Amino acid sequence: MSECKVTVDPGVCKLGTVIVAKPSEDMMSVVFEVETSCPNIRKMADKVGAVNAYEAMGMKMCENPVYVAANECCPHAACPVPCAFIKAMEVAADLGLKKDVSFKIE
Repeated sequence: MSECKVTVDPGVCKLGTVIVAKPSEDMMSVVFEVETSCPNIRKMADKVGAVNAYEAMGMKMCENPVYVAANECCPHAACPVPCAFIKAMEVAADLGLKKDVSFKIE
């Protein structure tokens, strides 16, 4: 496991978020450090806590603890931040490669 930092420019709301996903001390889960201007994402991050990435990455979206917390705390369904949590967790758990993602809105 390794550390992964994801910086999110969410678009028109301008409530940027920086997510740092790190392995827990016992290397069994991923923990998040989050800097954000968004009160909803702060609540979501507090609710998420530590996540067993190996289990979470095999879950359906609606069962994944990150998306469960997002559903409870984030009123904007198009918010890209929950997906960024998932990507950071995936990379931190060595289940994915560090590769940028993007949306192009035209």
